[in-house]
Amino acid sequence: MSHTPNTSTPAPAGNVQSTSQAAVKPSLAGVRVRQRKGQAKATAKFEPETFRDALLLHLSLIPSPPTVDSAVAKLVQAGATLELLKYSEQLFELLFVGGLLQPGGSYLDDKRSPIYVLQDAAEGWDPVRGMVETLKLVMQRYKYLQKPLEENFLPDILGYLSKWDDVSKDKLAQAVALLVLDVQVSSRCLASLTKDHVVKDNVGLFFFTSFAKAYLSKQSVEHLGATLRRSGLRDIALLFPIQIRDKKHIEDHFKQAGLPQVVEWYGKMALAETKDETISSIERMLGDEETNEQIIEQLNAQQAEKPVPASDLTDWIWQGLVRTVDFSAKAEQAEQFLVQLITTRAPIIEAFVKGAKAEVGLINAVQVYCYADTRMLKAFPQIIKVLYNTDCISDQAIIYWHQKGAKPQGKQHFLKVTEALVKFLEEQDSDEE
Repeated sequence: MSHTPNTSTPAPAGNVQSTSQAAVKPSLAGVRVRQRKGQAKATAKFEPETFRDALLLHLSLIPSPPTVDSAVAKLVQAGATLELLKYSEQLFELLFVGGLLQPGGSYLDDKRSPIYVLQDAAEGWDPVRGMVETLKLVMQRYKYLQKPLEENFLPDILGYLSKWDDVSKDKLAQAVALLVLDVQVSSRCLASLTKDHVVKDNVGLFFFTSFAKAYLSKQSVEHLGATLRRSGLRDIALLFPIQIRDKKHIEDHFKQAGLPQVVEWYGKMALAETKDETISSIERMLGDEETNEQIIEQLNAQQAEKPVPASDLTDWIWQGLVRTVDFSAKAEQAEQFLVQLITTRAPIIEAFVKGAKAEVGLINAVQVYCYADTRMLKAFPQIIKVLYNTDCISDQAIIYWHQKGAKPQGKQHFLKVTEALVKFLEEQDSDEE
């Protein structure tokens, strides 16, 4: 077999590497590499006016007078081609105030939507109710719109209230109330009403009053109260300018506005808040071993600032006292501690238990407390004796309580264990006569 010599010369290793590096990937002529959709959106220009013009083209096809169905149909159609989420702020500006806004709340130009909340009513079309119903149906279709509405747009637009006249503020307030009630939009936007420039000149107060009227036309004041607690609006007093931020001005305003239920509700809320503060304050002062005189002085200062009925204050003092009882001890020890505590701290009670109503209320507070904690059942007559001997309650108060003033909780038991005391007091009264 003949051998043919290999005459080819092997290429240097370096040349192989450079050839592979220089290799070009094959491509088809005339084919363009497309950007991913998400990347295209991220790098796209932000053009609110272009979006506005495109949306107005859709809305211009709504017949006159508009209907909820026709408005929803055009907005859903627009959502198929326009980026509603990216331009949600501009979308809501058009649907609420009719045009694009500049920073500060002024209109950008004179282009207006054919349908929006603040427009004048037309025959067969209520812009407030119509737009709320439209928004409800559109957001059922595009659920991602609710979050920017309640977290961004509504809090911001309420910061611009001073830009609108009273008629516009009233319409906006009605719309927000209906959105909260019917569309389950968060009420957190109401916290914007306490900003200084909104509180100024009663702007926020005017809005809230209109909001409350619209809300209470469909729901109870208790339901409104629950909504306000969730809103972050801690106290409606914050809606009033600081120079008139007091109970009298609050009551006068809502009575004149025809909202007496708000006055009653606010009174209860304010009383409950004062109650919690008072009970906690008494518990803290007792824990710090402050003297009776120091505690009385502080309670007098509180009464001067936030006066409450003597019967309420007496009940709160009692609740503050019993909070310091050590219930980890045996029943007999806890009972002895309570009796000793009342004996030592009786001057605090005596300083504020003014009038027969407060005295009977104090006995009932003791009754309810002993009924709720059965370990203190036996202590009831002894506690009443201590309160009588320290001039916290009178014989007439005890007799009245025994005859017709006792609470229903364990009534027969407490009447029975105090029979001897009541008989003694009645005989004493007869001897004096």
